[in-house]
Amino acid sequence: MRILHLSDTHLTRAAGPNTDGIDPRESLARILNDCGELAGLDAVLVTGDVADDGSAEAYAAVRSLVGAFAAERGIPALYTTGNHDERKAFTAGLGAELTSVTVIGGHRIITLDSLVPGRVYGHLDDEQLLWLRSVLATPAPQGTVLAFHHPPIGLDNAVQRTLGLTNPDDLAEVIHGTDVRLVLTGHFHLQLFGLLAGVPVWVTPGVVNRIDLTGPPGGERAVRGASATLVELGRPGSPLLHVLHARDPHAGRTAHEHDAETMAALIAQWRPEVPDRR
Repeated sequence: MRILHLSDTHLTRAAGPNTDGIDPRESLARILNDCGELAGLDAVLVTGDVADDGSAEAYAAVRSLVGAFAAERGIPALYTTGNHDERKAFTAGLGAELTSVTVIGGHRIITLDSLVPGRVYGHLDDEQLLWLRSVLATPAPQGTVLAFHHPPIGLDNAVQRTLGLTNPDDLAEVIHGTDVRLVLTGHFHLQLFGLLAGVPVWVTPGVVNRIDLTGPPGGERAVRGASATLVELGRPGSPLLHVLHARDPHAGRTAHEHDAETMAALIAQWRPEVPDRR
C-alpha cells in the first residue's frame, strides 16, 4: 500500500503569486510532476488547507490538478479540511465528504474534520469521536490510517503548542488498542514524527512552503520549495515514510520571516479559547 501524502496546498481564487511571492498552483503542479514516476501508488491524500481562501475557484484548481494525477493512475484522491478551508465549498468543489471511510486492499483510510471555523487550532468534537469509535469497533483486514489536518503532537514551542489539535487526549483514548496503525496530518508545514497512544503520527511538510526551524528563536522563517511524503504500509518495518522534495531552483530561499515580537502577537491572537467552542 503506497500513499502520496500532500498537505497545505493553499490555493487561492486567482492564479499567480501570493503575498510571499509563491504561486501555489505552480508549487502543487511541480510536486505532482516530480512524483509522476512513483510506481505503485494506491491513493493520493491531501490533509487540509486545500484552499487558502475557501473559494470555489481554488477547489476547482486543486481538483483539476490532483484529480488528474489520480485519474491517470486509477487511484482515489482523498481530502480533509484544514483551518483555511470552508466546509460547503470544500464538499462542493472536491466532491469529498467531511469524514469518510475508504478501504483499499484491506487498508482502511478514515478522514476526519478538525476544522474550527475562524480559528487556527483544531478540534475533534464528541460526535465525530463517537462516530470514529463506532467505525474502529470493527477492525480492517490490514489496519487503519487516520487522516486530518491538525497534529495531535508537537514540539515544545509556542507555535505548535497553540496551533495543534486541542484535544489529543480524547483522540488517544478512542484509538488506544484499536487497529489504527498510523495518523497522517499537516498544518505545521514541516516534517515531524511522534506517537499518540503508541500509534505513529506523521506531519508532512507543506506544498506551498516549508517552515525552517533553524531560524532565530521565537521567530518564524518560511522557505520556498514544495514537499510531500511517500507512505508505505504492509511491508516489514512499516509504516515507512519518505519525504519528497520538488526540484525547484528557488527551494530554500526565504519566503517570509517574522521576528519573535511579531510571532508572540500572532500567537496571542491564535490561542484557543477555554473552553473550546465550535
